[in-house]
Amino acid sequence: MSDSPSARIVAAGNVKFTITDENGRVIAYRNLGALDRMHLLKAAGPDLAKNEPWIGNAALAFMVTEIDGVPVPMPRSVATIEALVSRLDDAGINAIAADVMAKRDAAKAADDEVG
Repeated sequence: MSDSPSARIVAAGNVKFTITDENGRVIAYRNLGALDRMHLLKAAGPDLAKNEPWIGNAALAFMVTEIDGVPVPMPRSVATIEALVSRLDDAGINAIAADVMAKRDAAKAADDEVG
């Protein structure tokens, strides 16, 4: 595999993380890339894209790739985003959010040590 900038971006986008929520579900997720965020905003539509609490929960759901080993397709509409948020419920959304924040905090701490 090439070590070009494009190859590194593709590889980073394919990294999956797994967490277990308080209900015991194993949830796999990945970070959203630029195109993923564009798809999210398109699916949300112009009004919901401006609604920060809604788009925040939607973005967390959009990151999900599997629940208990079963693939989760990327939502393509408000209805499918809301169905996935409902399926994840607070336990799933909170687990993903906590893991994302922990990873960001760890990365920032590592950067602070280097810089």
